[in-house]
Amino acid sequence: MLEWNIQSRGHVCLVSGRAFADGEAYHTVLLEQRHGFERLDLAAEAWRTHGAEILARPHLISHWQGVYHAPPPVTPDAILKGDAESLLRKLVERRDASHAPACYILAVMLERKRVLKVKQQLRENGRRVFIYEQPRTGDIFAIADPDLHLEQLEAVQRDVAQLLEHGLPVEGTPEEEPFNPPSEVATLAPV
Repeated sequence: MLEWNIQSRGHVCLVSGRAFADGEAYHTVLLEQRHGFERLDLAAEAWRTHGAEILARPHLISHWQGVYHAPPPVTPDAILKGDAESLLRKLVERRDASHAPACYILAVMLERKRVLKVKQQLRENGRRVFIYEQPRTGDIFAIADPDLHLEQLEAVQRDVAQLLEHGLPVEGTPEEEPFNPPSEVATLAPV
């Protein structure tokens, strides 16, 4: 079972503590730590002076550059019908392995619509794991490939369509037609 917990993009430089300005370039480093992942966000001036030492740290997974965009105003917690990104966030938060195929399909849909960008592709316990970033918010999603077979795709597509149309069932109530995934699908964690 995979469990990913990667912090969202920081709003301040790790080195200087200065808040990022809207439109400012920044650098992100992802390190694997004993109990998960550590994300380091640095302003360009901090990167120039400390970048080499940070890249020399053990367990470096990835490094990328981005442009900081101030977070949008907080929206209500409810999933809007037809909102694939909101649905993906809720599914990932639930950490329910039965929704792993739906998470994968939603992430691919959002990637094709250029809402999410693949930052890294890893192999964990023989499975592909995609690290997606939502460029507008800097949020990171780690989505495992459930290795779907063609005969399973129609059921997953129905599951996704039902979730988009009706939203998630309230936790603790049974779903009408739960999707039974193939053996051992990785558990997802919010990132």
